[in-house]
Amino acid sequence: MAIDVDVALNADPTVRDVSWTARDVILYHLGLGAGANALDPAELRWVYEKDLRVLPTFAVVAGQGISAGAVPAAGMSLPGVDIDLRKILHGGQSLTVHAPIPASGTARLSSRVADVWDKGKAAVIVLEQTATDSDGHPLWTTGMQIWARDEGGFGGSPGPESVATVPDREPDKVLVTRTGTRQALLYRLSGDLNPLHADPDFAAAAGFERPILHGLASYGVVCKSVVDGMLNGDPTRLRHYAVRFAGSLCPGETVETAVWQDGDRLTLRATCPERDGQPVLTHATMEVTG
Repeated sequence: MAIDVDVALNADPTVRDVSWTARDVILYHLGLGAGANALDPAELRWVYEKDLRVLPTFAVVAGQGISAGAVPAAGMSLPGVDIDLRKILHGGQSLTVHAPIPASGTARLSSRVADVWDKGKAAVIVLEQTATDSDGHPLWTTGMQIWARDEGGFGGSPGPESVATVPDREPDKVLVTRTGTRQALLYRLSGDLNPLHADPDFAAAAGFERPILHGLASYGVVCKSVVDGMLNGDPTRLRHYAVRFAGSLCPGETVETAVWQDGDRLTLRATCPERDGQPVLTHATMEVTG
């Protein structure tokens, strides 16, 4: 077994300092398809340094772009965890925003293995990362669920049960977003250089018809769609956003996001119409402010 649960859970957090600029933020937004209509003032707020707004999901890439020296990952190596890249899958992602993210800034990131769940044939590793500003005030907390094939069966907790349900009524709104054919090539410049998202031969060897969009890109695309379509373009209204990744999306395909609103809670379901409504994101919720 490549996971020592006791070592993983009891290891000291890994701490590092990161910084970012408006250029990093703009590049991230471009990787989500922002600025497709360069004459739209609402789109310019995502891609022009004047009055630049920062989508909260930028937190998942802050300090990880090409300028920070990002390299392709060969696997996952943390205290108590040593797993080949071919055995892991990004299963879910959450983000809690404690304060608006500035267009340029610095943060101290503290990363740890928060939990390891036993799913029988696989293990789920929950990675938690907390960012604080120079005064120690929290900026954001992220949670990444990593599915590790063939690493289960160690007798641990299976983790919390969660059922992907949506309200039994028509959605309050359906948001439609068309991705760009070059979107994965742009998004990878924010830090994830996995060849699965660029190399047709590599993608074919992995069982895909062509390179696919990053899961975290889909995560950001849906977030932007909701901020634009439900929150009047104001990213500071987002407080929490959690999803599970349910299916792949190829650059150039469409995401349809159904939204049900119940007060400050949004329930989301993202699908791909070109794939007969195949799910892209499930178990998706947002908490927002009025």
